[in-house]
Amino acid sequence: MSSDDKDILKELRDIQKNRECWKTNIDDVASKLSENYSIEIKAKALWLLGEMGLKYPAEIECHIEKIASYLNNTNAKLRERSANAIGRICRANKNLITPHLEKLMEMRYDESENVRHAFIWACENIASNAPEMFCEKLEIFYDMISDSSEKVRIESPEMFRVIGKQKPDYVIPYLEKLECIAENDENSTVRIHCSGAVRITKNALKKHQNS
Repeated sequence: MSSDDKDILKELRDIQKNRECWKTNIDDVASKLSENYSIEIKAKALWLLGEMGLKYPAEIECHIEKIASYLNNTNAKLRERSANAIGRICRANKNLITPHLEKLMEMRYDESENVRHAFIWACENIASNAPEMFCEKLEIFYDMISDSSEKVRIESPEMFRVIGKQKPDYVIPYLEKLECIAENDENSTVRIHCSGAVRITKNALKKHQNS
């Protein structure tokens, strides 16, 4: 890594630590997404823009097209960080994801397990405040519990927890399947996450029945 890259990365880390300066530094951080900068700098900028966008979605809206363009990048790290950023920003403002939702959903097929994991994490973030966007897409996340990657399999049931807490009726068709996985899967964390999704969904259903 060049000395210039090290200096810029230090600058980005300093900005990350000082949240009070985020609003006034969004444009400067976004400028690091140009082709003049290395993969390491772009990756750091994408991550930071995601966190900035969660706090200041209106100020970052003008940069969302550039951030989303990295979903198509040939570098897996940049695709991963783009998905992360999209998830955080659109957690704050779901309307910003609309032009990019189709592309985001395609990330479930990515060859990189880290990108597929980031896809699920991004969807969880968005669904936290906009569960209705994923209620009809739960089959995708159920299928991903059988992914070839252990980290993807571990994360997938968390989507059912997020939806089950807010829109439990949509998880009902999956409860028996999730209970079976919770009892029989070879991975203990997958079992725990499936069990947690079932428990939270059933608790939400009870609350709805009693209200």
